[in-house]
Amino acid sequence: MLDALQAAGGLGLFLLGMVTLRQGLQSLAGASAQRALRHFTRSPVSGACTGAAATIVVQSSSITTVAATGFASAGLLTFPAALGIVLGANVGTTVTGWLVALLGFKLQLGVVMPLAVLAGVVIHLLGRGRGRIGAFGLGLAGFGLAFVGIDMLREGTLAFQGVLTPDRFPGGGLAGNLQLVAIGVVITLVTQSSSAGVATALAALAAGAIHFEQAAALVIGMDMGTTVTAALATVGASLPGRRTGWAHVIYNVLTGIGALLLLPAVGPFLEWMSPGLPMREPELSLVGFHTFFNLAGLIIVLPVVGRFARLVERIVPERPSAFTERLDPRWLRHPDVALRAIGPTLLELADQAFRILRHQLNPLRTPSVDPELRELLVIALDDVSRYVGEVPPAKDSQPRLAASVHVIDQLGRLLERESQRQRVETTAQDADLSRRAASLAECLPMELTGSDPAALRQASARLAEQSAGIESQRRDYRESAAHKSAADHLEPDEALAVMDAYRWLERSAHHAWRVMHHLEQLSQEYPTEILVEPREPD
Repeated sequence: MLDALQAAGGLGLFLLGMVTLRQGLQSLAGASAQRALRHFTRSPVSGACTGAAATIVVQSSSITTVAATGFASAGLLTFPAALGIVLGANVGTTVTGWLVALLGFKLQLGVVMPLAVLAGVVIHLLGRGRGRIGAFGLGLAGFGLAFVGIDMLREGTLAFQGVLTPDRFPGGGLAGNLQLVAIGVVITLVTQSSSAGVATALAALAAGAIHFEQAAALVIGMDMGTTVTAALATVGASLPGRRTGWAHVIYNVLTGIGALLLLPAVGPFLEWMSPGLPMREPELSLVGFHTFFNLAGLIIVLPVVGRFARLVERIVPERPSAFTERLDPRWLRHPDVALRAIGPTLLELADQAFRILRHQLNPLRTPSVDPELRELLVIALDDVSRYVGEVPPAKDSQPRLAASVHVIDQLGRLLERESQRQRVETTAQDADLSRRAASLAECLPMELTGSDPAALRQASARLAEQSAGIESQRRDYRESAAHKSAADHLEPDEALAVMDAYRWLERSAHHAWRVMHHLEQLSQEYPTEILVEPREPD
């Protein structure tokens, strides 16, 4: 009983150590890793390499996948490039298994790792828990704690030698391996960490409780188990998020099926390569197999990643936009009628974009919005842009087309700002910024659809005044943040974050004002037509 508790406690310490290590690494290099994702990703191949490297650095394939999804949502990465990052992250996450096998089971560093925990905690405290020094200390403590847990897990499972034997587990043939795969899926769901599952399988293998083929089937199930979380994450996610999540599910399931079919031949192949290898080095053989089938899947998919991406796009198609139903292609034969469809459409899109911004600026006093709304507006804005580009040129239509293009441009910039969640959160957390944001939210018009030109003019004037006020106070705010940092009231990273958030607030106010300004111009150009639903002439 005590041995079982020791094994369970060791697994718990390992999980705690991995969480702490991940938090430390994310604070230390998370922003740099995300910048690297965008900077070094130019194709699916470079995306796979970058995704693997970033996952090794931050010790979390989930963080890498979320970052890639965010960049795809913002239009900074194509879906195939983001897909490459996700596929690479699968390979990067296998490095944890090598660390556990080499350092935890071969070198057995767990006995000296309490010193690393102590050193990490001391460094974290000396760094006041903030900044790079504090993050490094947290990561070091987590690293040490993970291997203390591995040592406890190994000692706990060794006590079951002769009690738990391979014949007590399913095995032999496809049916037995399928049962073990299902057990692996359950382990990943319970621990919420494939790394913890692999560590458990390594411990059981080292104790002789299972043999190599059983451990390999468990690891396949653990890899497939991570897809359940990805599938759940697609609920309510944006289109790129849904596509990325389901691509992860499809890829891992196909890779797992391939690995399961090859599994009966893996043991004999290793025996042929090096007689007695699975018996002499079972832990290294297992993590080698884990890396092999993930790497093999990546090599197979990368040459056809474009087709794979198109398959996912067909499985998860774009939803038709209700915002552009006025833009009937038949009206392009009559430029004047086509132009009448653009004004109401742009008013509605601006109305919805302001709803999102109003909630971001003052989340406690404004109603929340559908998480998919921004994505739908981006899609609709692209449709409007294409429609405007197809309107036949005419001298009389040039002013209205120019105003429409300006509205489209400023709306696109505003929607991009609305995707920058970290800046939005920083704005809400800073007391001074949140007051300024609430003031801007009050200036945003509540309802644009159906407004007359005079109302548009008034809204434009209010936003112009608010935008000018925020811009004029930018230098004072930046100097105040810098002085607080110099006086040790703010960490340098925090000072830079609030400065960046102020810039976000300033640019959001500017884009909102320019949207209203050009909508006002559009209404002045055709004061009786911008709000009129178009009808095709007889």
